[in-house]
Amino acid sequence: MLLGLWLPPWLKDCRDLHLSKPRSLPQVRRGGVIGHTVLAYENETMDWEQMRISTPARTWLDLARLLPLEHVVAIGDQLVRQPHQGLELRTQPWSSITELRQFLKRHPKMQGIVKARAAVDMIRVGADSAPETFLRLAMIEAGLPEPELQVQVVPGDAYSPAADLGYRRHQIAVQYDGGHHLTREQQSRDNRRDESFHSAHWRYFKLNADDLADDFRRAVRQIRAALRDF
Repeated sequence: MLLGLWLPPWLKDCRDLHLSKPRSLPQVRRGGVIGHTVLAYENETMDWEQMRISTPARTWLDLARLLPLEHVVAIGDQLVRQPHQGLELRTQPWSSITELRQFLKRHPKMQGIVKARAAVDMIRVGADSAPETFLRLAMIEAGLPEPELQVQVVPGDAYSPAADLGYRRHQIAVQYDGGHHLTREQQSRDNRRDESFHSAHWRYFKLNADDLADDFRRAVRQIRAALRDF
């Protein structure tokens, strides 16, 4: 929550404080505080506004024992994505896939490690939101080829609009528009992006929260049909 990362609904509004400690310290007994006994190395914690907290990569590993696999992948995607220039205070990703793999090797017996190992193989750079991750995983689970992320109309062109994911060879693009797309400025950018793909004669699918609530089943059927038509 402090880092502004996406969390599933049942954790997003949680006000309990999770306090981790080494085995040498006494058990935590205090209302509103959930204690954890952990093995944590020095580079797995950091200072944050005069507090000592776990690093994003370590937090991801701790969450692996609590969350379903697809949620662990979604948070991992957030850690490794490139921040948006001019929109975020940081310029580098919170972590990397290589760093996450190093954490797995360091904690081979940690609870949730099997799930974390499965998740790290599914984490990709390029997903900007959890729904984008869930969409990609739903497509793969349905047997579709793994899509490319941040697919541009003109690859390599910094000014070319990009869709969240798609298949360049088949000229299929898929875009998920979340709540932040309701602003006037964002809608103008979205309209220019949509028109760019339509003008280039791509099959273009624009999804929203209704598709997420449907677990993207209808969207997967539409994308599958578009792949067959190619």
